[in-house]
Amino acid sequence: MATLQKIRNRAGIAIAIFIGVALAAFILGDLFKSTSSLTRGKAMELAEVDGKVITYPEFQSKVSELEEIYKMNSGKTSLDAQTSEQIKEQTWQNMVRNLTMKDIYEELGIGVSSSELFDMVQGKNPHAIIQSIFRDPNTGTLNRGALIQFLKYQQSNSTGKERSYWLFIENQIIEERSFAKYNNLLAKGIYVTSEEVKSDLKGRNHQANIQFVAKPFSSVPDTDVKATDEELKAYYEKNKENYKQENNRNIEYVSFPVEASKADEDKLIKWSNDIKSEFSTVEDPAAFVNINSDVPFDASFFKQGELSPELGAFAFAGKIGDIYGPYKDGKSWKLAKIQKFEELPDSVEARHILIRVNSQEELAKATATIDSIKNLIVVKGQKFEDVARATSDDTGSANNGGSLGWMRRGMMVKPFEDAAFLGKVNDLQVVKTQFGLHLLQVINRGKTAPNVQLAVINRVIEPSSQTYQATYTTASKFASENQDAKKFNAAIVAQGLNKRIANVRENDKDIAGLENSRTLIRAAYKAKTGSLILSTEGTPIFELGDQFVVATMTGEQVKGLSTFSEVKPRIEIEVKKEKKAQQLIEKMSGKSDLAQLASGLGVTVGEAQNINFESSSIPGVGFEPAIAGAATALEAYQVSKPVVGTSGVYVVKATSVSLGTDSDIKADKQRLAASVNYRANMVAFEALRENAKIVDKRSKFY
Repeated sequence: MATLQKIRNRAGIAIAIFIGVALAAFILGDLFKSTSSLTRGKAMELAEVDGKVITYPEFQSKVSELEEIYKMNSGKTSLDAQTSEQIKEQTWQNMVRNLTMKDIYEELGIGVSSSELFDMVQGKNPHAIIQSIFRDPNTGTLNRGALIQFLKYQQSNSTGKERSYWLFIENQIIEERSFAKYNNLLAKGIYVTSEEVKSDLKGRNHQANIQFVAKPFSSVPDTDVKATDEELKAYYEKNKENYKQENNRNIEYVSFPVEASKADEDKLIKWSNDIKSEFSTVEDPAAFVNINSDVPFDASFFKQGELSPELGAFAFAGKIGDIYGPYKDGKSWKLAKIQKFEELPDSVEARHILIRVNSQEELAKATATIDSIKNLIVVKGQKFEDVARATSDDTGSANNGGSLGWMRRGMMVKPFEDAAFLGKVNDLQVVKTQFGLHLLQVINRGKTAPNVQLAVINRVIEPSSQTYQATYTTASKFASENQDAKKFNAAIVAQGLNKRIANVRENDKDIAGLENSRTLIRAAYKAKTGSLILSTEGTPIFELGDQFVVATMTGEQVKGLSTFSEVKPRIEIEVKKEKKAQQLIEKMSGKSDLAQLASGLGVTVGEAQNINFESSSIPGVGFEPAIAGAATALEAYQVSKPVVGTSGVYVVKATSVSLGTDSDIKADKQRLAASVNYRANMVAFEALRENAKIVDKRSKFY
């Protein structure tokens, strides 16, 4: 039966194409406790897209649905914070696209009929999602039998996970198909003319070897150009659209890391020495390690070269029960006790039969199955390879009689590796791993060498509660004495602290270098400029990972056009660049001898080979498409007028020109059309999205 577990590994890629990945753990808190019934509905609004309101419960429901799908695909029961954020973002993007496009689809008559959906699932050319999920790993083609079997199963279990999963897949297929139809309509309205193709071919066929003289804007001192307020304001009015901004907050902060003190480390060394005598006498070192170590007992065996020189020398010169340490290893203090010696191979040749186990309920049945399989081989004398082909769930090795070939350490999961390297040749062992139950047989062992197993007590050097409290007190004192921006900055200088700056958007999840800093970002949007940022508990101290942070909000930008005063420094740079360009053009105009021009400017003549219209990076210059544009317009030995580029002004000479022979108009037309269609699809949706006037209030809840 094509159950969910059997298709999980294949589902991941297909679903990722259209929906991304996911999970979330959300706490709404008591946000709405004080709201009346009349205002509660407004308070629950998470967003508005094209006049349609998305409420928090509605959004959370979609997130939860995607969480469950992800869990089913991955086999996980819980999801980490990063996956949670990815799911929330993917849910948001899906809902925005669907709400943005809903009326467009209706207006254009775009839809997916039931017969069309049936054809995309069971027809001659199934949808990419279906083909990926139900692909036969042996043939690489669609396994229609598995598909039909799964469809029948989910229909007979209308309230089960399989049914929910299938409905989700159907919905993804419909959404993707609808969007593809819209994009196809756009493509039909786009046409590349023959003249455009000819012009493109001419530019690509025109290859020039060039010489050029470059004079950067930075060569003109800022003091040599003046920009009046009138000129700056005129530039601003002309280029306002370039100065759109989103909601942003500027914050400055100082961190107080909670780090272990010398006293903390001395205390740990004393503890290690005190426990050493007890460790030497315990009957079960592994259990003792699990109780007293920050890292569980590791049953691995090591060759001498796999240990540090000091530990390796001790272990292979000592006897069972000897203890090394305490010794410092990175950020830990350790005690290592010799547990066992074994002569182990460097590699093994093995084969296995796998019975997959997807749940605890299936374990008893799988145990009985693996025992009956073992009985077929041991009692009834059937060949291992024949039984493997007939019964193993590992189809990759089953086709080879269960053979896994030769394997070295680190190539297998640990329980399987331990059994393979410690087991005897030809013995049949039942091994439990995350994949299920294995009937394992070692066929050959490679060259053996002495190995040692160590019981290691590993205690990480950590700050004590006293150190934690002392650091908090320091941060608290700083905050209480410096509650405005002026005092905040003065204290940082006086105390030699390291001030950091961040610009955060309303829905940013993290600030680089600060763990779990979403709480600080949300708080920044409630702070007043020039004041300390306070948490929801009213304290200016944020505990972020292993540090305390005190921050102040220094400025805010509101969504829309930046004011002239906000962008004046940026505008001054651009206006001065224009003035510098004009000065350089005047100096470089009317010169046809590049060597003479370069000498007069105090620079050298540069060279570049095989430049055409698609060349954007020029050797020795970098990204400068202006040079390529000038070169493609030149005949051999022709010199250009001064060309204003990204970082300077250039004069270009074509030393030779060669004309390519690419005359395939049809192929180039297809290439141009594909490029234009791609841009059109992207630009069209962004235009629709902007026109939808999205109001994003997610930061109220997350």
